[in-house]
Formats: sequence, structure tokens, C-alpha cells
Amino acid sequence: MQSHSSSSPKILLILASLVIILAGVKVASAIVVPFLLSLFLAMACSPIINTANRFKIPRVIAVVIVILLIVIFGFVLAGLVGQSMNEFSQNMPKYRSQLVNEFAWLIGRLDAFNIKLDKQQILSYLDPGMAMNMASNLLSSLGGVLTNFFLILLIVVFMLFEAESIPKKIHIALDDPDMKMQQVDKFLLSVKNYLAIKTLVSLGTGLIIGLWLYFLGLDHFLLWAMLAFLLNYIPNIGSMIAAVPAVLLAFVQLGTPSAGLVALGYVVTNTVMGNVIEPRYMGRGLGLSTLVVFLSLLFWGWLLGTVGMLLSVPLTMIVKIALESSQDTRWIALLLASETDEPEAVSGEEANVEKSV
Repeated sequence: MQSHSSSSPKILLILASLVIILAGVKVASAIVVPFLLSLFLAMACSPIINTANRFKIPRVIAVVIVILLIVIFGFVLAGLVGQSMNEFSQNMPKYRSQLVNEFAWLIGRLDAFNIKLDKQQILSYLDPGMAMNMASNLLSSLGGVLTNFFLILLIVVFMLFEAESIPKKIHIALDDPDMKMQQVDKFLLSVKNYLAIKTLVSLGTGLIIGLWLYFLGLDHFLLWAMLAFLLNYIPNIGSMIAAVPAVLLAFVQLGTPSAGLVALGYVVTNTVMGNVIEPRYMGRGLGLSTLVVFLSLLFWGWLLGTVGMLLSVPLTMIVKIALESSQDTRWIALLLASETDEPEAVSGEEANVEKSV
């Protein structure tokens, strides 16, 4: 009883500190978001730098090449997507009115089968133009973040140059000069692998979607390909959100059969890439339960906006690994773990008990 009563003030202090930290992050999101983007972009590029080092390419040259590729890719993509977004915004009123008319026609067809729906009430509750506005607003918010593109790029450059020494500094700072602390290494390796594999899978998803929509003749196919690439970083629901505006536009522009083909292309692509390709190279993943992944999406999206949604999984992994490093908070990390990750945690604790015995 005394141990429980003595731990209560400590728990309250931790919770109060957590609230203060989160409030500070929320207020300072304009600074935190570019830093986080730079950090994870550097982590995603780090395997390329390491591969170049294996081929005896000097680190300076490898970093310069990577940065040049990022700049070229960014400017080309920004130009093409920006043009598509301008055209899409200009055509938005026309698409919106056509979509409302299509929904009204659908409600009329249901009425022919004695399914009575109030047309005005349904359209007031279900705004069919909302999905297209959502896609435009999402890309606009990302564009707002990328106004700090050169600042982000500069931070990435310094991080890539310091990438080799940072793990050593962390070990020394944590009184672990002999590199025996596995939590830091586990975190760095997990996040690097996740970001590298997720980036490649997302690029593949965006490329396949873009080619499929181009083949079907859908307007602004490059815009929807970019949306599919970005939203593929959002776990569970990102691919579904990316499909909605493209399917609705196909419904208006090309008709019902083509809209079905667009939806089929999204389903097949995301099923193959998300359930076959990604698990094959990512293995068992990062050990987070599906519920935790979804809740982390909501939490980080509230805290950091769109960027928080895109980085929700690696950010949650940071929290999970930090919780695993302390015996007092390991039970919280166990609650965040997936079912396949739980036996390892239990067996690890049993192994520690056996060693102590």
C-alpha cells in the first residue's frame, strides 16, 4: 500500500510535465514541424549515403548528390503539381455542381426502387464537393509547410554530415561509451528502415496510380498520384482518403464504369503494395498495434497538423522505445505493442529474470 501511495505523486508529476511539454510543442509547432521534417528526411536519405560510402564515394560528394537530387525532384514535382492544382481549383465549381447533379440523379434512381430519401436533406448532410476540397486543402497545407524548403534542406545537409557521429554522442551522453545500450541503436535502425521502405513503397504506389489514371484519361492524374504518394505515409486510412477525390472526379468526368475502374486500381495497388510488398521488406514491422497506429494518427495530427499525420508512426515509435528503456514505464510500452510483439517483451523479461536468478 505504501509503495502505491508513494508512486502516486510521481505519476501525477509525470502527467503534469507531459501536459506542459505537449502544450509547448503545440505552441512551437511552426519551429518543431520543419525540424521533424528535416530529421526524418535525413533518416530516409541516410541509407543512400551509407551505400555510397561502401563504394568508397566520399561523404561530401554523396551528400551533395543526394541534396541535388532532392532539389531537382522537388522543383520538377512542385511545378507539375502546382499547375495541376491551379487547373483543379479553377474547375472546382464545375466539378462540384456536376457532382451534386450526379448525386441527385442517384437519389432519383433509388426513389424508383421505392427507397425514399429527401434530396435536399441528404445533399445538405453529404456535401459531395467536400472530398475534393479536402484534397486541395491537404496539398495546400503541405505547400505551406514547404515554404521553409530551403531551411529544411539546410538542416538536412548538416544532419547528413553529422549522421556518423550522432549515435556515438548519444551513447556518450547516456553514459554508454562502449555502445552497450541497444535501445538507441534499435530506435535508429527501426526508424531508418521504416522511412526508407515506406518511401520506396509510397513512390511505387504513386507511380502506379498515376499511370493507371493517365491510362483511363482522368484529369489531373499527376495531382492524384502525388496525393497517393503522400497519403500512403498515413497508416490504415491514408490510401482510402487518397482514393475518394479521384473516384468522385472519375464519376463526374468519365462515368460510373470508369469510376469503378479507378476504385479497382486503388484497391489492387494498395492491397499489393501494403499487404505483399511492404510486409515482405519491412518484416514484422515496428511492433505497434493497429488501434495504437490509428489513435496516434489522430493525436499527432491534432498536435502537429498534416505533417504529424504523415509522421505519426515513427513519432509513436520514439515514444514506445523511450518507454521501453525504463522499468517503471515498460508496461505502457507493452500496451502499445502489437500481439506479435508482446511475446518477445514477455520472453525478454523472463530472460532477465533467469539471468538474475
